[in-house]
Amino acid sequence: MLRPIRNEKQYDKALATAYRLMQTKLRAGSPEADELDVLAMLIERYEAERYPITPPHPIDAIKFRMDQLGLKPSDLGRVLGYRSRASEIMRGKRKLTLDMIRTLHEKLNIPVESLVARY
Repeated sequence: MLRPIRNEKQYDKALATAYRLMQTKLRAGSPEADELDVLAMLIERYEAERYPITPPHPIDAIKFRMDQLGLKPSDLGRVLGYRSRASEIMRGKRKLTLDMIRTLHEKLNIPVESLVARY
């Protein structure tokens, strides 16, 4: 019987059961597939409550995305339209404006949540 996960022992058991179910070929809509779906939701909820992941600092998010795209600091200046401001932002001397946040989200596909976190 499926129940909410309230402690580490129940969490470990749910993970083991989910792993076991994932090792089999489940038919969509079968009772086992449904059990795996519900277990995944319970595990996800427990992890979100017990081990929350906070968004990165905006500068770290920008650096990470630039690295993924192979961009250099000078490229950020071109994206934002302000070479000197881009440098100030990356050094933490200037905060992002709303227009900059929009531009970074639209042009570099950086999640807005990451650009406004802990600012």
